[in-house]
Amino acid sequence: MRIVIVNIPHPAIGSRIPKEQLPPLGLLCIGGPLIDDGHDVQLVDGEFGPMTIDALTDAVVARAPDAVLFGHSGSSSAQPIISRVAAAVAGRLPSAKIVYGGVHPTYFWREILAAEPHVHAIVRGEGEETARRLMRAFERGEALDAIPGIAFRRDGEVVGTPPAPVIIDLDAYRIGWELIDHRRYSYWGGKRAVVIQFSRGCPHLCNYCGQRGFWTRWRHRDPVRLAREIAHLHREHGVEVFNFADENPSAGRKPWRAFLEALIAEDVSVTLVGSTRADDIVRDADILHLYKRAGFERFLLGMENTDEATLKLIRKGGATTTDREAIRLLRQHGILSMVTWVAGFDDQTDVDLWRGLKQLVSYDADQIQALYVTPHRWTPFYRLAADRPVVQADKTKWDYKHQVLGMQRMPPWRLFLWVKLIEAVAQLRPRALLRWVWHPDPKIRHAIRWYYRMGRRVWVHEVLSFLFRDRHARDGLTVADHLGDAQDHEEEALRVVRRGSPAAPRAVTAGARTAG
Repeated sequence: MRIVIVNIPHPAIGSRIPKEQLPPLGLLCIGGPLIDDGHDVQLVDGEFGPMTIDALTDAVVARAPDAVLFGHSGSSSAQPIISRVAAAVAGRLPSAKIVYGGVHPTYFWREILAAEPHVHAIVRGEGEETARRLMRAFERGEALDAIPGIAFRRDGEVVGTPPAPVIIDLDAYRIGWELIDHRRYSYWGGKRAVVIQFSRGCPHLCNYCGQRGFWTRWRHRDPVRLAREIAHLHREHGVEVFNFADENPSAGRKPWRAFLEALIAEDVSVTLVGSTRADDIVRDADILHLYKRAGFERFLLGMENTDEATLKLIRKGGATTTDREAIRLLRQHGILSMVTWVAGFDDQTDVDLWRGLKQLVSYDADQIQALYVTPHRWTPFYRLAADRPVVQADKTKWDYKHQVLGMQRMPPWRLFLWVKLIEAVAQLRPRALLRWVWHPDPKIRHAIRWYYRMGRRVWVHEVLSFLFRDRHARDGLTVADHLGDAQDHEEEALRVVRRGSPAAPRAVTAGARTAG
């Protein structure tokens, strides 16, 4: 089959402003197995430009595909754009099979298939094996009922098959690096870059996380094989920066250390950036020198808030003392720290935000990323937010960088001013500016200055968007009115197959309550 995989131009502000694009790892993970199955696979990346809807549609149609696969990058904000492009492609290529995959469609399959008749199937959960089986069935004209992990229409009725098994061996399916021109992708200030993944899943129980249940259990790639792949991409394709997509790559100390040592043994000069928990940094205080030698220059630490009561509400499982120690340890080893801080909790006041600003400054992190609390229907946190009013109805702005939930004691304009003030004060405090002026490590100095350039553009863009483009209105509707009933009973998208497991459940219809 001739297959086109589409990466739509994502609406997130951070994707638009830096003028640097990272390749869509999730789509490449699907592309590799499909190529190995003998399909003619091409990637159309709408992020370049970014492409307009019409231009992206023309590019897909020009390739005359038998199937068009759309993948989400984990955010529901992509869905409206994907829907528009898919409908336009289907209108011009009525015989092509249209398929969605990713986190959002995994849980919104009923609504998507009911509202978009041009969509033939939804891939729910991990897609490498499921996409292979689905394309094989389309090619042979076979029924779809026997394929686990999909949703489709049968005789006009929307049905979902049982969840697909978890992919235990993450090295069983290769990444389709040949789908991209490495020269077009950059990050970290114009350096050739890719996204890589050591693990999937997370062992922690934060109740707001939209990714935890999707990946189900924590698994990791073979440490040595991943180190060899990074070295190969560096030597053969000139890739300098590797951005880890993992939620928590260091969750397992033993395999993580094995990866660090294997990459050090490859003796390549690369830049690694990723996310992890402050707890893991403190746990690994004795091996942080290996982090540095392997090439890590920055870690994003998902701290979410500096208020202990809020951390307890979202079941973060962290502590402010651990957060401070993690930042100190990273700096001691010459690794930058970026902390995320989430605003917009229902009962936050000016006093709470002032206290949060003072605590963030006292943390002395190198970089701050302020976000807005955004509910996902399939998470336990959704039940806490379901009755809150919505102040941003445009789903493309449900991207963590726009306030979507109304607050009891604060209008949107005041929260926005607080968030912009927190970002500005945190980044312009004297200690931070001194590091911007001079840092003894030239690679870290480059990273600091690049982030300030990018952050300045994003900050100004967000202010102008809030003043002249974004529209905040209370229409009287709640989160539940916009998104529907809580779905946390379906949070786990995949199925762990164990020896002696009972038979898989039957397929379910759109009107049934599933066990996920």
